[in-house]
Amino acid sequence: MHSSIRAPDTALVVEDPIQQSANSKSRILLIEVATVMALSLLLFFYGLGSFGLVGADEPRYAQVAREMLHNNDFVTPTLHGTPWLEKPALYYWRAAAAFRTFGPHDWAARLPSATFAAALVIIIYFHMRRFRPGAQFGAALITASSAAVIGFARGASTDMQLAAPFAFAMLGWYAWFETGKKFWLFDLYFFLAVGTLAKGPVAPGLAFFIVLIFALVRRDLKLLWRTVWWPGVLIYSVIVLPWYIAVQMANKEFFKVFFLEHNLERFATDLFQHRQPFWFYLPVLLLSLLPWTTYAIAALGSAAKQTWQDWRSSFPGRVRESEQVGDSFPEFLVIWALFPILFFSFSQSKLPGYILPSIPPCTILTADYLRRRTRAAMRIGLLLGHSLITALLTTAVLLVPHLVLNPKSVPPSAALTYASAVGAAVFCFIFLLVRRRGARMLLWTTIVPVAFGIFFLLHYAGRILGEAYSSRQVAEYIKQIERDNLQTRIRPVAVLDTRRDVEYGLGFYLDQRIERYERGEVPPIEHILVARGGEHNTIEKLIGPNRKFISFGSPFRDKENPQHLEVLWISSSASLPR
Repeated sequence: MHSSIRAPDTALVVEDPIQQSANSKSRILLIEVATVMALSLLLFFYGLGSFGLVGADEPRYAQVAREMLHNNDFVTPTLHGTPWLEKPALYYWRAAAAFRTFGPHDWAARLPSATFAAALVIIIYFHMRRFRPGAQFGAALITASSAAVIGFARGASTDMQLAAPFAFAMLGWYAWFETGKKFWLFDLYFFLAVGTLAKGPVAPGLAFFIVLIFALVRRDLKLLWRTVWWPGVLIYSVIVLPWYIAVQMANKEFFKVFFLEHNLERFATDLFQHRQPFWFYLPVLLLSLLPWTTYAIAALGSAAKQTWQDWRSSFPGRVRESEQVGDSFPEFLVIWALFPILFFSFSQSKLPGYILPSIPPCTILTADYLRRRTRAAMRIGLLLGHSLITALLTTAVLLVPHLVLNPKSVPPSAALTYASAVGAAVFCFIFLLVRRRGARMLLWTTIVPVAFGIFFLLHYAGRILGEAYSSRQVAEYIKQIERDNLQTRIRPVAVLDTRRDVEYGLGFYLDQRIERYERGEVPPIEHILVARGGEHNTIEKLIGPNRKFISFGSPFRDKENPQHLEVLWISSSASLPR
């Protein structure tokens, strides 16, 4: 009986081309998402606490969040026990959640903005991948690396709390417009509700006018009515109304303070002393889009021209160049980008963060423009401008330590030479590689200097920036004085002739209300005073002849005293501290 063993087939197995293509797309997706997330971690989260809270708003908002958590009252925001009704509660809720998880650190106060910025970049990536495949990677990286997004992602403020949800809402609306699927309107109503909890009625107001103008351009006013989706209205109401009703019931002055003073009066008057010229937002926009300003302006100009041509061609007797709904995306983006800028230009109170909602459409438009017009990236004029701007930006970043410490003097020749050499290298790096390797190199050659600049600022210049603009080191110096004097708790602290951000910064880091001598708030008991150096004669007059003071000197260890501050002990009698 014979047995035979059949030899295995040695024929080459050919992989299914469809499966091979799917695997390739999966790998590309994985690489792109990993790159976007890694860049977001670096640009938004790395060194989030390298320097302390700066300005007046950051420490104020952080302190309100801490008190909300401490009081377990998530309806009425308070600042040192007094109702603080300037802004809705979204930022305070999110910062309080960060404090509960990580403790009341300054970097935790910035997490709400950093996380929303990261979400903004990720959502833009997946939206563009779904509706404008090929532009998703560029849109995500350009958004993440623009100056305004990086800056506001690292601020303990309400600006990113509005801009990111507003972008989600607008992208959702356009997805509905393009597909006709009501599912996408959920994004519009849900995220407009989130924006309303972040900054109030400005969110639905801006959205209404952007959609209205888009409908007018397309000569289809019925589009506005079709946007009304009653389940969405219910979703919006369920999210927004409970807090607004509750805070009004708990604080009868809320309507007057929030709606009348901090919305209507802020827009119509210079009540809060932020008056700027009408053209203020033009340079703000140019700076906000760095280092992509050159290509962003080209993209805006191209889209605005196309929008004008499409509007003219919509009149009877004219032939519209394109009847495809998808071709309206640049139109929508340019209206979304320009309307907030124009709207807030009429405001009598202007701050840079007001036009942050205009930045995402500009960066998306830039990526879409570069995808559709690949040769634009190679144009000598645009490429020269982009390379020069990125090089100058890198040079300026390297000179930050000197410019902060010695703002009125010329940088030393060695520092200037080094920074200029690096800037020249960046210029050549971008210009030559893009010219030789093509437009695909534009993203990478720009991202590298931006990432390097952020790393340098936070790793090497963070301490200098903190000493120049934050009260964190001053507060630590006061705490050390109290420990050296065996104090179980920090005595009352007052300020004299300092910027108001010193007052609010100390308020957060010391967790107490800071008195101000200029307001007549001279504590009758012994206390710590933070004042500008050389104010001893003024201090003697204000505290009276029966009280004494001694100086603990500058709170900064180095010879430089960038804030020109001095810390003093003020007695309640003739006795001196141990």
